[in-house]
Amino acid sequence: MPQDAFTALSLCNNATLRRATRKLGQLYDDVLAASGLKATQQGLLYQIHVGEEPAMGAIATALVMDLSALGHTLKPLIRDGFVETFADSNDRRIKRVRLTPLGRQKLEEAMKLWRVAQQRFEDMVGKEQAASLRAALDRIAALDFDLPPAAP
Repeated sequence: MPQDAFTALSLCNNATLRRATRKLGQLYDDVLAASGLKATQQGLLYQIHVGEEPAMGAIATALVMDLSALGHTLKPLIRDGFVETFADSNDRRIKRVRLTPLGRQKLEEAMKLWRVAQQRFEDMVGKEQAASLRAALDRIAALDFDLPPAAP
């Protein structure tokens, strides 16, 4: 790639963030491969665990996903017996999700590997810089980009 094209990519916040996300995702996916899970699946299992039988809408909101993408990600976890969905006892229209006993075991296995990936990243970039990066990304994730379209 010519240097000026690379520089142009580096000026784009979206392109730079996506490139870094793919690189970091590869690290976590490679380390978690021994568990049979992708990093996205481990993250989803963890979110379900800490959410204590959360509603699917709450998970989607927390992960900044739409419900169809969440459903797509949940399908293999349901198929493999790690997760189950059920109707909310107070409002049957609300679908909730929980880990099965097998899912809790799989999460425990995956979290051991996740800690390895997390430590590897922090060893490379520094613990404080990793914490600062997470804080900055959390602030970005909380922004409301629903602005009116720019004038032509």
